[in-house]
Amino acid sequence: MTTHPAILKHIVGHTAILTLNNPPANTWTADSLQALKHIVLELNQNKDVYALVITGQGDKFFSAGADLNLFADGDKDNAASMATHFGEAFEALSAFRGVSIAAINGYAMGGGLEVALACDLRIAEAQAQLALPEASVGLLPCAGGTQNLTAIVGEGWAKRMILCGERIDAAKAEKIGLVEEVVEQGHVLDAAVALAAKVAKQSPSSVSVCKTLIQAGRTMPRTRALPLERELFVGLFNTEDQAEGVKAFLQKRAPNWKNC
Repeated sequence: MTTHPAILKHIVGHTAILTLNNPPANTWTADSLQALKHIVLELNQNKDVYALVITGQGDKFFSAGADLNLFADGDKDNAASMATHFGEAFEALSAFRGVSIAAINGYAMGGGLEVALACDLRIAEAQAQLALPEASVGLLPCAGGTQNLTAIVGEGWAKRMILCGERIDAAKAEKIGLVEEVVEQGHVLDAAVALAAKVAKQSPSSVSVCKTLIQAGRTMPRTRALPLERELFVGLFNTEDQAEGVKAFLQKRAPNWKNC
């Protein structure tokens, strides 16, 4: 099982909790990005895990992204390597078969916001600040930021945050749809775990294909997505969870999901 001191992992019920642990600002390194990728891939194989929550250690930073010292020498090979690590890690997170929730407990800047954008849902504490400031230092958000932010909040706000360097607070983030919920300081992890617990009431087989269909809408034309929706609906009848779900409903009891 993959372990890394900069990403603490523990499992509560059917939820894996990942805590970014690289003080003082929970910045990313090549090693921690590779570790995140492998942790997510391993969680995909764990049928008892239905949801994933990612948060930051401490009470100030969710994550400040990459340490700019990594790019101070202008080495293009190093830049290409880091871009690859960021892309692979966050794309693996986006493709996690369950539901991923970012519990934003403070500053989420650059690659720190991009990891939250790679999650399915985002909850922020009231004092959180969110930004993609890369263009202010001659860079760009290369870990999905330009694409995921636009898909979530629309082109206008994506341009304000990326092209104008606008930093927003949690209240504004909720207003524009960047986060789904704002909670008081110190309560975001509990809120995220409670939301993740709701996932456990759903069929994990259904959740996985529903997530695939929702995200396909970003790139797939409706003429393809609608037939795929019907195809995947029929495909669920090959799963034990489909039979269990219907039987449990008719018998007026809680279902016993097998994730298969």
